[in-house]
Amino acid sequence: MAKKGKKYLEAQKLVDRSQAYNVAEAVELVKKTNFTKFDASVEVAFRLGVDTRKNDQQIRGAVVLPHGTGKTQKVLVFAKGEKAKEAEAAGADFVGDADLIAKINQGWFDFDVIVATPDMMGEVGKLGRVLGPKGLMPNPKTGTVTFDVEKAVNEIKAGKVEYRADKAGNVHVPIGKVSFDTDKLVENFTTMYDTMLKAKPAAAKGTYVKNVAVTSTMGPGVKVDPSTFTVK
Repeated sequence: MAKKGKKYLEAQKLVDRSQAYNVAEAVELVKKTNFTKFDASVEVAFRLGVDTRKNDQQIRGAVVLPHGTGKTQKVLVFAKGEKAKEAEAAGADFVGDADLIAKINQGWFDFDVIVATPDMMGEVGKLGRVLGPKGLMPNPKTGTVTFDVEKAVNEIKAGKVEYRADKAGNVHVPIGKVSFDTDKLVENFTTMYDTMLKAKPAAAKGTYVKNVAVTSTMGPGVKVDPSTFTVK
């Protein structure tokens, strides 16, 4: 295991690892224990009681956070004709079809999210082996395969985040930056927590939310006690 740096160990002393904090306290601690010189991201991590090997227990989707993530996403849209014009008008950073597919095949990845119209997926699907491992493949579950490209681009630019449970049932999602006001981070957190509750598969047995923690990019994790806040 990598040796933790002096600053990390100092930050860790401020966090009682045996305690689950109320969400506002947890967010304050994350801000206090951030020792990076840059405006670090704040992330929430959920450990869920789901078996993602089973199709009826997979968790995947997207949600627009009320205060965004503090990061402007570069959006690429695969579309033709009127839909390409619609994407450009909505503020997509890159719009195209075969030309952009060729560019990606040559190793270009200067974008964060891909939106594609359904009629383009036959061609876009051929990029599966390069986009899949990077988590960039458009998917109807996250609203990135759609003919409503204007809505898709607007939501991504407004702070839409995608979430997906990994093999162990963990979900990691950015909810802002350490420079955000505590209230805004709490609201983003609550939106994300509410989304996780609504995503609970009917087939999931036992305790669903096993653990929740917030952390900054390089700071220590802070456990959150879900009973200390109300979900809208």
